[in-house]
Amino acid sequence: MAGQSRNSNTLVVPQATQALQQMKLEAAQELGIQIPADGYYGNVATRDAGSLGGYITRKLVQIAEQQLAGQSR
Repeated sequence: MAGQSRNSNTLVVPQATQALQQMKLEAAQELGIQIPADGYYGNVATRDAGSLGGYITRKLVQIAEQQLAGQSR
């Protein structure tokens, strides 16, 4: 399975896969976390994985808040 994602989560909007992957790469780069070349995150430190997930969640909430603010006008 090398090179394949082992993530069992399914996306509500499958077309968002590439955008989420790009967000993950940008977040890892900003946080100084090395992304595994084979896509397997099992060897990533728990602290790093948590930081990465938290960063992505904050960004997604920020995007949603901006969209909601734009709709309420």
